[in-house]
Amino acid sequence: MKILFYDTKKYDRDSFEKMLPQFPEVEMDFLEADLSVYTARLAKGYDGVCAFVSSDVGGNVLHALSDSGVKLVLMRCAGFNNVDIDAAKEYGITVLRVPGYSPEAVAEHAMALALAVNRRIHKGYIKVRENNFSLVGLTGVNFFQKTAGIVGTGKIGAAMCRICRGFGMRVIAYDMYQNPDLDFVEYVDFDTLLAESDLISLHCPLTEDNYHMINTETIEKMKDEVILVNTSRGALIKTEDLIAGIRNKKFFAVGLDVYEEETNNVFENREDDILEHSITARLLSFPNVIVTSHQGFLTEEALASISQTTLQNAMDYKSGQMKEMNLVTVQ
Repeated sequence: MKILFYDTKKYDRDSFEKMLPQFPEVEMDFLEADLSVYTARLAKGYDGVCAFVSSDVGGNVLHALSDSGVKLVLMRCAGFNNVDIDAAKEYGITVLRVPGYSPEAVAEHAMALALAVNRRIHKGYIKVRENNFSLVGLTGVNFFQKTAGIVGTGKIGAAMCRICRGFGMRVIAYDMYQNPDLDFVEYVDFDTLLAESDLISLHCPLTEDNYHMINTETIEKMKDEVILVNTSRGALIKTEDLIAGIRNKKFFAVGLDVYEEETNNVFENREDDILEHSITARLLSFPNVIVTSHQGFLTEEALASISQTTLQNAMDYKSGQMKEMNLVTVQ
């Protein structure tokens, strides 16, 4: 089973190579370049390719992969909004994903963002490095006995609910499907969650229905001085409306691991580049905003789980014993 990995960093290669002894039938090659119409041609002779969350797995790319004889795309992530499912079916390509690698990794990063931006850790760190020990501008708020509103209570959202409960918070949630394991969570409608939450954390997949669910209208329904965190998908938030809300002092703090214009920035060192969009620069200009580079998944445990599941998906495809929950498309 020969697999070509796209958009790989050192931590990807290290993690997959550690897992290789468990999968002696798999042969792996790694590319730093991401998947595109042009790089898809490099997959000729491979049984499958492995792509990531920011890879282009659109119709043209799938067509190029099909022309190269590829019948399997392994997504080493949970999300697949970047996959053209109809095109994959048309070209007879099976797409498999990793639905749950380490929900605690993402949830812990969400809380880390909430805590850091609330207590202005990013500002305090820089000030102390410059021998400035003033506390002006670093005042935060207690999370204890405040209300956490969790949007989406799948595995990651459920982990975030448990973390918030551990902080002594009242936990409310909005989800079309209630999680029976969260007996301490009060499910409410979306408007109620917006109105009552001191901390709002987004943990839902991106769909047509929830595209730009955080916009001018929904921001107006939030409490003043609310803290907003997004570790899910950037397009859940309409960025221009978020910026307007920050300027209008609606938010006490905002923590973003994802944002709409992140595609060219994710996982890349662009310190010598002039960024094409002003959005990132505007977000970073606010003292009450922290932006990280889609790193919520990045723990040793999560990387090991992603590697194991991805390679198992490849072997399951070969044997025809694929797990339904891991399937995006099947022929």
